[in-house]
Amino acid sequence: MKTANQTDAETTPSSRAASRPPLWAWLIATFFGAGMMRPGPGTWGSLAATLLWSGLARFVAPEHRTLTALLAAAVVTAVGIPAATSFARAVQKKDPQQVVIDEVAGQLLTFAFAPLAWKPLLAGFILFRAFDMLKPPPIRRLEKLPEGTGIVVDDLGAGVYAALVLQLLLRTGILS
Repeated sequence: MKTANQTDAETTPSSRAASRPPLWAWLIATFFGAGMMRPGPGTWGSLAATLLWSGLARFVAPEHRTLTALLAAAVVTAVGIPAATSFARAVQKKDPQQVVIDEVAGQLLTFAFAPLAWKPLLAGFILFRAFDMLKPPPIRRLEKLPEGTGIVVDDLGAGVYAALVLQLLLRTGILS
């Protein structure tokens, strides 16, 4: 509620001082602090996702890994969008670099159809990071979606591109 001396502009959300995001949003959006690491928080988020998948997938039967990776990416996306939205609103930035839950979702999508071996994991990691940084069309347009949706969905696009190229490398025998 504004005081008698405040104008409408002074009470709009964009004019308020940046604040701390809620703990739940901080934990999810930064993927338990991976997004606070320097340099390159996105790379640290992708590495954390790669290590998570590498560990988790060992406990899943090979015939269920694709479905597990897709479900994990869907769950990360479903919780990541509201967390990224809350975090971005609190710090008053459109796409704060500390938010790496989007890298986690995209990286999991990259691995959904790949075998669990070091070469595909390394290639998938590198391919995802490259597509995430380059943002070829139409990925750049996905960033323009509102709030957390734009933050997360563009990385899902990078994950799709990385998964396709990874499959090409695997099926042609280039990556064996």
